[in-house]
Amino acid sequence: MKNKIGIMLLGAACLLLAGCGNQSAEDKLDSIKEAGEIKVATSPDYAPFGFHTKIDGKDKIVGADIDLVEAIGKKLDVKVKWMDMSFNNVLAAAKEGKADIAVSAISVTPEREESFDFTTDYYTSPQVIVINKKNAEAFTSTESFADKQVGAQKGTIQENVIKNQLKDAKLVSIEKLPNIFVEVNNGSLDALVVEKTIATSYVNQNPELMIADISLESMKEDSFSIAIPKGNPKLVEELNKLISEMKEQGDIEKMVDKNSELMEQADQ
Repeated sequence: MKNKIGIMLLGAACLLLAGCGNQSAEDKLDSIKEAGEIKVATSPDYAPFGFHTKIDGKDKIVGADIDLVEAIGKKLDVKVKWMDMSFNNVLAAAKEGKADIAVSAISVTPEREESFDFTTDYYTSPQVIVINKKNAEAFTSTESFADKQVGAQKGTIQENVIKNQLKDAKLVSIEKLPNIFVEVNNGSLDALVVEKTIATSYVNQNPELMIADISLESMKEDSFSIAIPKGNPKLVEELNKLISEMKEQGDIEKMVDKNSELMEQADQ
């Protein structure tokens, strides 16, 4: 009898726990639509994907990532609430529930996949090394950076690129990407590693800089995706559908081209 009662109580407890679990497992797509707003963590210091500029005398966040999410917001019929922070905090904001998604030229890595689901990639750009033109003859191979100071934005995959592909270089991690370009420009850093699209935008604005004629290994991480806290399959599916549509129509490539031109014209 005791065994029978115990089994009944255990079964009731399991049902109760299952019910509670279902109640707390609301997909973010549902809560976003209910709120009429999607909260997005981003680090707008990564032109042309996200950067600050003045429009009609007012500071504004612009970029291909910004255009992408604004387009997604319109398709979902919700407003976009941007949360401006350092890249090092972007994923943490989404993981802690302060933001619904994280969008900031984010690459997929095994470590990040432990805490996040990722959309299909929306853009791919290879890694390159940016140097000062006066050092063009000195830096002709990955080995030539032995004992040299090479910068990367803190918390990005470029830190690992330097560790793995410029093994004898001295990694210098800096929070804001524009500051790294300034340091290479003035000679306090020997080089920096960044995606080619971003590098091209900055090099076009700074005639003292150039992309080194050195090939880095291609990686899965060369592509950008939107990060979503785990347990939101409906949101992932919906974003994948919208991203695929925009890629097929060439919209995202146009967003990158438009914001590359905007950056070159901007007074930064």
